[in-house]
Amino acid sequence: MADSPNCDLKSLSPLQLFERVTEQGEKVRALKAGKASKDEIDAAVRMLLSLKLSYKSATGQDYQAGLPPRDLVLINNGTTKEEDEDFVDPWTVQTSNAKGVDYDKLIVRFGSSKIDTDLINRIERAIGQKPHRFLRRGIFFSHRDMDQILDAYENKKSFYLYTGRGPSSQAMHVGHLIPFVFTKWLQEVFDVPLVIQLTDDEKYLWKDMTTEKAYEYAKENAKDIIACGFDINKTFIFSDLDYLGTSTGFYKNVVKVQKHVTFNQVKGIFGFTDSDCIGKISFPAIQAAPSFSSSFPQIFNGKENIQCLIPCAIDQDPYFRMTRDVAPRIGQPKPALLHSVFFPALQGAQTKMSASDPNSSIFLTDTPKQIKTKINKHAFSGGRDTIEEHRKYGGNCDVDVSFMYLTFFLEDDDRLEQLKQAYTSGELLTGELKKVLIETLQPLIAAHQERRKQVTDEMVKQFMTPRKLAFEF
Repeated sequence: MADSPNCDLKSLSPLQLFERVTEQGEKVRALKAGKASKDEIDAAVRMLLSLKLSYKSATGQDYQAGLPPRDLVLINNGTTKEEDEDFVDPWTVQTSNAKGVDYDKLIVRFGSSKIDTDLINRIERAIGQKPHRFLRRGIFFSHRDMDQILDAYENKKSFYLYTGRGPSSQAMHVGHLIPFVFTKWLQEVFDVPLVIQLTDDEKYLWKDMTTEKAYEYAKENAKDIIACGFDINKTFIFSDLDYLGTSTGFYKNVVKVQKHVTFNQVKGIFGFTDSDCIGKISFPAIQAAPSFSSSFPQIFNGKENIQCLIPCAIDQDPYFRMTRDVAPRIGQPKPALLHSVFFPALQGAQTKMSASDPNSSIFLTDTPKQIKTKINKHAFSGGRDTIEEHRKYGGNCDVDVSFMYLTFFLEDDDRLEQLKQAYTSGELLTGELKKVLIETLQPLIAAHQERRKQVTDEMVKQFMTPRKLAFEF
């Protein structure tokens, strides 16, 4: 029969089944609109029902037009229950485990490499100083080709850094600082140029906001980024809405990436549907383009062979797996990556921070009183129900958000280990641990706020002006 499947339906992925159902549905509508014979329409409908049944069998869900099963990262945490699985994509992070996502399994699924002791020791030898606490504590836990970056550095060859921020709100929270704190350290110890992409175009495409509002958020977020202490002579910050229209080098690379990624590939990677606007479908090429030095001719003198290192959260890896696949085909070096874990919400590592929920995290605009109140009231505790039980059995640092936050922000390794032992033994109570976190974050955020006050609109303009940086290429 002409309408019979051309392959065994059981061999198809959920996304492929979704596409088959969609195509068959369109065929049924076309037959009806064209007033085809009843037998022909009935046969097409039977095929449609069969495909929908196969889709439900494969996914456990009814087919819904325009809502495909996203190509999420699916990790089973040792059980067969669906609710015990982790889901990760560039927009969604879900886990039912109070400890957070299982990153070892994520490494296996993504095919990246673990940042092990040998690599950390090699970084220490290369830079001649103690590695950043984010490396020492496994906060940056995975990489792609970091060994190649170190090879280049040890052979006196240049590389550059690229990271970014999607400006979805005026106020950033402490979790947003993680890639910038680490990138600033990388820039200082390796002495390399840095480009920071503000994806205001992405936020316009995905959010209900105007281009003017998205660009305004970009400039406000730039002030928080500059307040991290980046060197203006070594750093270029750019808005996609602003820079894309002025750089021929950048746009040429966008077009090259677009030509070498098919619609089916981008649907498979990101879960886009036929009902998504074409801006979303083409956006991944824009996030890929800063990975290539020729996108910044004013910095790199048009050179195309300078490798890029991208520090980012692991959920952004799909963009750069796509980029690394395309790079050799357009004559560019593959970007290297350093992946960080996710920063937990105050309510626990299995929940997601939200700019619309002010109690989900500590924001960079919070006052000392707000910081204290949020931590005392909302920070998920790994302590016991009563003081007596806590003294007897101790607390669980693996799920305690206050301890997780201290892992990110407390510099002293010995102090952190002392707190862990005291809390685990029951000597330290939850309220006392929260007090340590409050006393750590209050001065850190106050200092950031003071630095941000010094960032003028003119300074933002200087950082965001395409120009030669203090490097020779």
